[in-house]
Amino acid sequence: MKNVVFLFAVLVIISCNTSKPVNNAEAQAFIDAYTADYVKLSTASAEAQWAANTRIVEGDTTNAKLVESTGEAYAVFTGSKENIEKAQGFLKDRTSLNDLQEKQLDKILYFAANNPQTVADVVKERIKAENAQTEKLFGFDFQVDGKSVSANEIDNALKDETDLAKRLKIWEASKEVGIGLKPGLLNLRRLRNETVQALGYKNYFDYQVSDYGMSTGEMMDLIQKINLELRPLYRELHTYARYELAKKYNVKEVPEYLPAHWLPNRWGQDWSSMVTVKGMNLDSVLKTKSAEYIVKDGEDFYKSLGFNALPASFWQKSSLYPAPAGANYKKNNHASAWHMDLNADVRSLMSVEPNAEWYETANHELGHIYYYMSYTNKDVPPLLRKGANRAYHEAMGSLMGLASVQKPFLENKGIIPAGAQSDDIQALLKEALNYAVFIPFSAGTMPEFEKALYADNLPADQINAKWWELAKKYQGIVPPTVRGENFADAASKTHINNDAAQYYDYALSFVILFQLHDHIAKKILKEDPRATNYYGNKEVGKFLKEIMTPGASKDWKAVLRDKTGSDLSAKPMLDYFEPLMKWLKDQNNGRTYTLAERF
Repeated sequence: MKNVVFLFAVLVIISCNTSKPVNNAEAQAFIDAYTADYVKLSTASAEAQWAANTRIVEGDTTNAKLVESTGEAYAVFTGSKENIEKAQGFLKDRTSLNDLQEKQLDKILYFAANNPQTVADVVKERIKAENAQTEKLFGFDFQVDGKSVSANEIDNALKDETDLAKRLKIWEASKEVGIGLKPGLLNLRRLRNETVQALGYKNYFDYQVSDYGMSTGEMMDLIQKINLELRPLYRELHTYARYELAKKYNVKEVPEYLPAHWLPNRWGQDWSSMVTVKGMNLDSVLKTKSAEYIVKDGEDFYKSLGFNALPASFWQKSSLYPAPAGANYKKNNHASAWHMDLNADVRSLMSVEPNAEWYETANHELGHIYYYMSYTNKDVPPLLRKGANRAYHEAMGSLMGLASVQKPFLENKGIIPAGAQSDDIQALLKEALNYAVFIPFSAGTMPEFEKALYADNLPADQINAKWWELAKKYQGIVPPTVRGENFADAASKTHINNDAAQYYDYALSFVILFQLHDHIAKKILKEDPRATNYYGNKEVGKFLKEIMTPGASKDWKAVLRDKTGSDLSAKPMLDYFEPLMKWLKDQNNGRTYTLAERF
């Protein structure tokens, strides 16, 4: 569903000098020299990672060895004692540095903390363990009744299958991968914590949160606030789903909590396929198109806003479609965007099929790609060619995904007939089952589990129990059968393994996305936020470029305040779904609410 931005900030060899005055020439010389070496190593590592994710051959260790060797070289450099000491030395007198120098030196130390060569053996072991975990995750052979199935096939079956016995088999098959990943996850917990502790961080969760300039306590308070603000809406959706799904599956006794295999998503993070909006059935149109059309149509959207065409290398080097039937290799099916060198080499890894989900996902992933292209400019030093924070990257992708499925936009594109009759409340319900339903998972279950894992040293014999405790508390979801500690259902989620301790990025991104969308709709388009058409509006493109172009060279809070006039707030998201609340309350009248109002 969502993008995993490539772990390494991979750079291109160009001067770090900017048009801004340099206060400290010695510091600038160090930054320039560091960047030149950094690009060579990080680009090589990126290429190795790309190969390992796009061509997974059982028994072939070629890619794994290359990932390991290039990753070790990158780690040795970024975590070198000399680089750490020099960066720390310059930062002792921050008054002698300009803003860009200070930000780059802080980033150098942040990179170092993940690879400190004061514990070189630990770092080397961690890199090897991470690569092994990734291979095991994406090389897994999912099977139902002894027949191999792809991740896409599992996802499609959970959307369409109505036989609960068959659904149970499919859901259980989707979790089998976690069993073999549990030992590796526990090992990675130790190695990741030991790595960052060498530079003074308490644990890996603290380290990841620090990239926001926040403490773990501050981050958990923030996402808890978001959760609580959206809890009333989620309680209505949860109650509605329990009763409606019971009807769908002909179950007379409505369960107190949602059995996980009832839901149309492996982790219960997106229920939108429960609803088909009359007049808005994109699948009926998109299934007549090619997978290539889906991506090309996304590019056309961005071009209409004033962005450049994607470079030819994007089409040549990306891996956009499923592995061919009968191929002797597998690929990572999780959609992601990659900035290989923080210059012109941008790629996407997807498995696009002509349907509504991949249509929205393609528009989302291209949001990342165009963010990369926007902040690749002479005024942003390579070390700062990132989102204003990690959540901004996801926000830009999700914003464009949302814009691409609004009715006026679809009519303009000819994907649905102009003037098509549709039920606005059902359309809003479908969106809420995507965006609002995602918050308890992304701001509750996932970050609370990873905090417990890394910061609270969750015992190995409580891994699965904790996961389901949190899923019940935040999402109101329970396992369909007993799931003992021989299982590790959390590990079936990609991010738990290879994009660890930062899933709250997605929750924050949804809040930011609705703030930006609210501003675009009301201030630029002068349209109802629930019925917009961004297509062809250069003012919208200008607004987006002004957010994207500075990259991480500006403070993320200042960017949000400057562009929207307010600090981070869930209010625009709540306002967006306000018309749905009354309808849900009417539908749920006389029904029993089982989800607690507060945590």
